[in-house]
Amino acid sequence: MSDTFTEQLFSYGTLQLPAVQQATFGRLLDGRADALVGYRRTMVKIDDPQVVVTSGEAYHPIVEASGDDHDRVDGTVFAISAQELAQADAYEVDDYERVDAALASGQHAWVYVKRNK
Repeated sequence: MSDTFTEQLFSYGTLQLPAVQQATFGRLLDGRADALVGYRRTMVKIDDPQVVVTSGEAYHPIVEASGDDHDRVDGTVFAISAQELAQADAYEVDDYERVDAALASGQHAWVYVKRNK
């Protein structure tokens, strides 16, 4: 695995859990607090048994754009490698899609949001 952490990944859910990080990336991630502005958080039922086993949870948080700058979702930004970003993509179920989003800090990061079906 490359030790070049070129990607920024914002997590507001299970990717913040140590057990999920170990299972997904083989290591614990170092992160910093930030927030996603203009999004609302709800929950989604996860049908993928492997993801449920990994997270220990059948319902995961999910966010979607609200268009209201007063809406805010707190979370953590992690610096990861391109390979680890692909591993995160494999962990996320089809209800999510990865998008580039501006954070409260002014920085940009990848974030998994509700997929428009």
